Amino acid sequence: MNLEDKLSPIVRNLKPSGIRRFFDLLSNAPDAISLAVGEPDFVTPWHIREACVTSLDQGMTTYTSNQGTPELREAVSKYLEQRFQLHYQSSSEILITFGASEAIDLAFRALLTPGDEVLIPEPCYVSYAPCVELAGGVPIAVPTHARYGFKLQAKDVEKAITSRTKLVILCYPNNPTGAIMTKEELQPVADVIKRHDLLVISDEIYAELTYQGQHFSISALPEMKNHTILISGFSKAFAMTGWRVGYVCAPSILLTGMLKIHQYAALCAPITSQVAALEALENGLEECRAMVSQYDRRRRFMVKALNDLGLTCHDPQGSFYVFPSIESTGMDATTFAEELLKEERVAVVPGDAFGPSGAGHIRCSYASSMEQLGEAMIRIARFVKSKQASIPVLTTNQVG
Repeated sequence: MNLEDKLSPIVRNLKPSGIRRFFDLLSNAPDAISLAVGEPDFVTPWHIREACVTSLDQGMTTYTSNQGTPELREAVSKYLEQRFQLHYQSSSEILITFGASEAIDLAFRALLTPGDEVLIPEPCYVSYAPCVELAGGVPIAVPTHARYGFKLQAKDVEKAITSRTKLVILCYPNNPTGAIMTKEELQPVADVIKRHDLLVISDEIYAELTYQGQHFSISALPEMKNHTILISGFSKAFAMTGWRVGYVCAPSILLTGMLKIHQYAALCAPITSQVAALEALENGLEECRAMVSQYDRRRRFMVKALNDLGLTCHDPQGSFYVFPSIESTGMDATTFAEELLKEERVAVVPGDAFGPSGAGHIRCSYASSMEQLGEAMIRIARFVKSKQASIPVLTTNQVG
């Protein structure tokens, strides 16, 4: 029997992640400094962990409502209103999920029919296109460009729309570029979405990691709530990646469709994670702000150091990534990343792992200590100097 023939053709033809090969190389270099992983280096604050421990002591080990505990949904509703002026009813417009990743998958599966097209601005998070394909849709890349700070342009959205277009996905603050979009920059995109009667999935997992001004959601624009499925979670802002708890907010008709899939595929998010998430929203914003302050310090250091090396880096105003160009070295991104890992034991991710629009760039996460970032930049400078003699090498005194 040929077991491969038993696989779904969609799964059989699904391309592996563009970063998988690179992470295989990283696994063979345990001594490397990794700027590759998009995960906070902070531990979940103690009072959040303690809330989970207390819930276990109290025997809270049962299922919850498929939709999530009423207390957490109400807390999410209040949080979104107070922080971002968004208005979602906890009873009918909010669903608690297994992280933001499940929420994205639910949205695609609930909304797409075979052949529906989804516009995906690139460079982008590596899961979007495969999840679209698994739901029977067709991913359509919409390039963004360094000259615009990797912000999506309405004219490029308009150009990509066809009779089969159903969805646009946004991720701002962005992974991998760190770009954000302001209210004024989102409005022309929203106008295109409304004019063509499209839906938008807005992945706002990095909303709290906005360094200049306040995060603005496309859902807050006039008439856009009915066009928007808002997705977020607790992984990045509260250092809770392993807790796997997120949420999706949408008009009740759309949310009901997602809930149908969720109740059969997952039943409910773990009760202990929901208890921890509730504590995070009620009492964790001070620690969140402290972590964001540390990220901001690291961000400013990385941008300056990379630009000083001649690796042109736009100012990323969100998330915890920088996305410098490495074209001045004469290498493509994959070669740069592989040789940097081999010669200097520093791990970064080739930009084209996030789509062809990322070619000529690398993604570096600054979710690491200043000590590690400083040493990594000394090594990168030495590596770049070996490839391009005109670039100065950093010294220890310059990374303090």
